Amino acid sequence: MTNTSDATAPACQFCKAPLKHTFVDLGKSPLCERFLKAEERNRMEAFYPLHVWVCSKCYLVQLQEYVSPDAIFDDYAYFSSFSDSWLAHAKRYVDMAATRFQLGADSHVVEVASNDGYLLQYFVEKGVPVTGIEPAANVAEAAVKKGVPSVVRFFGVECATDLTQDGKQADLIIGNNVLAHVPDINDFVGGLKTLLKPSGAVTMEFPHLLRLMEGNQFDTIYHEHFSYLSFRVVREIFAHHGLALFDVQELKSHGGSLRIFACHADTMPFEVAPAVQELLDREEALGFGGLDHYLGFAPKVIATKHKLLAFLIEARANGKRVAAYGAPGKGNTLLNYCGIRTDFLDYAVDRNPYKHGRYTPGTEIPIFPVEHVAETKPDYLLILPWNLREEIVQQMAYIREWGGQFVVPIPEVEVIP
Repeated sequence: MTNTSDATAPACQFCKAPLKHTFVDLGKSPLCERFLKAEERNRMEAFYPLHVWVCSKCYLVQLQEYVSPDAIFDDYAYFSSFSDSWLAHAKRYVDMAATRFQLGADSHVVEVASNDGYLLQYFVEKGVPVTGIEPAANVAEAAVKKGVPSVVRFFGVECATDLTQDGKQADLIIGNNVLAHVPDINDFVGGLKTLLKPSGAVTMEFPHLLRLMEGNQFDTIYHEHFSYLSFRVVREIFAHHGLALFDVQELKSHGGSLRIFACHADTMPFEVAPAVQELLDREEALGFGGLDHYLGFAPKVIATKHKLLAFLIEARANGKRVAAYGAPGKGNTLLNYCGIRTDFLDYAVDRNPYKHGRYTPGTEIPIFPVEHVAETKPDYLLILPWNLREEIVQQMAYIREWGGQFVVPIPEVEVIP
């Protein structure tokens, strides 16, 4: 579908070609991590478009910068350390990376978007010097308390140049769930090139567009995610900045992610693994090199919305009580797109005490500690962070004592007895 003329079209953030084709339009939504205090509920709340485009030249799927990163991250509500499975994932990564890249007391590891020190703390335990770069000051403060030196700043060429001049070039640069969060992907990847030592490596983890489309994971679209990345597009962007991808791993985290390994293309200190060409070939076979593949996604999203609303309407008609487990960013996209408020959900619970006593953005569903479930005994528990479904079902198994059941909304509505 062509949406705009070249004269009025926004430009692709990578190749600057005019954007004329819609990937999916989720309407308007507030910032997904901007949880409301009680006294803020009577004030006007800002809503921004969640209109995602696909570039017909380079096939980068992207959201325009409707709101600045400063507004998103000035008081951020996401703390990585509240997920046990994510901490275990981070520790496994550190063990792997320390061995594979022979990191020790003479090395320097930098993590971009280091959050609350959830990952770098494990390098500190191994005696490896680290620096965290985290734009959210309230989150970086938690990292410092863990013994993780942190710089409160957005990362790009300027930040990388300053760190390099301070003698802090990196043997290993890590970025977990940040590549998709940057509005200027060229500045970000250019910064990686600047900060990396000639023999160093970069690893980035990000949700894989292939899995997003395959699993109908439209709720992972929100304002802090500016890009939705295939492997072929990331390879092209990194090559443009003089970085070569020498390995790739497919992960289960966040509904299906990629971990890419990059190095300087001119020095090429690592051999290219067969997995690189294998994944490129698979994406090509699935249609990621043609526009039609991307334009088939939106109808699936609409169908899922209808199915979820049908389930909730029937549950309410039968007198059932429904609560939500978790108040993640993806959940707030889902709730706002589907128009789910307290007429369908009584409340939400979350392990993060920052959110307790607050309300979900846009839909104003009250958030309580997890213990509230045992006190109120809902009939259904809607798992909004569905990527953690096994962990949550295990933690909350006691709801079966009163006949409670779990519901997962993505990719299809599924009731788990």
